[in-house]
Amino acid sequence: MNQSATITIVCVCDNHYAMLLAALIKSIEANHHTPEKLEFYIVDDNISKKNRLKLSASINADTTTIHWKPMRDCIPKGTVLPTDKSSSPLNIYVRLFIPFFVSPGTERVIFLDVDMIMLEDISKLWYTDLQTNIVGAVQDQFIQIVSRWGGISNYEQFGYTKDSKYFNAGLMLMDIKKWQANDISNKVLKCLAENKEHAQFQDQYGLNAILGHHWLELDPLWNRFAYSEDKNPYLIHFTGRKPIYETYNFSEDYREIFLSYLRQTAWTTYKPIGETRRYLKKFTNILQKARNLIPRK
Repeated sequence: MNQSATITIVCVCDNHYAMLLAALIKSIEANHHTPEKLEFYIVDDNISKKNRLKLSASINADTTTIHWKPMRDCIPKGTVLPTDKSSSPLNIYVRLFIPFFVSPGTERVIFLDVDMIMLEDISKLWYTDLQTNIVGAVQDQFIQIVSRWGGISNYEQFGYTKDSKYFNAGLMLMDIKKWQANDISNKVLKCLAENKEHAQFQDQYGLNAILGHHWLELDPLWNRFAYSEDKNPYLIHFTGRKPIYETYNFSEDYREIFLSYLRQTAWTTYKPIGETRRYLKKFTNILQKARNLIPRK
């Protein structure tokens, strides 16, 4: 693709994970060495005013711009979000609606989960040629099409084989025009509504079911899980226990990398979070799904 003056990045964050987002942004800034500006759309799932100010104070204003988007404004009117019994937050579905809230004319975005640290120049990901594909992503390190949990147990229904690949949706390079032209948002929602009994990782199931023939496999180093301990990953993904918790139990080297970026933000006095607060967050997520509400300020 042609050189761009701006790299557009979308993240979704609640108040509990605000410090993760701050460290992610700082890691992207620190490792970005080409002249493009960084434009973040932050979907605000009830982040406190205090934490929004801390996030804004943590960025390099010379290179980085933040557009705050209240979560309630990012869901198309009349849309009913899927519900399930997991402790995953409702905000996992917001990635489906990115074309509806980024600026008109935006051609591509990078979607990133907030539990990540970038160690390579994001421009190298940004300029990846998607060819005819709708998204670029990385094969999930743990989940296959056929897995003990996760995956797509009814894969044949969608024209896949047991050897078809399954991507992790925590990082996606998205072609917005192709996404809209193929009505991906509505197709994923319809897929989830019709296949509830098969969807264990809800949004990821739907994305893989619909995009299984339309995604470009990226270099695995762009999305390496924290338990893998690769020596030179481009991006670390803290799936499972996050490095902000006392009970984090993956690579200590990776946690130190995370903390090195966190210390460059307004969270310099961070203290590890105990199990009580971790379980309270899970309970809040379940309650929100039971009520199927979008938090309002």
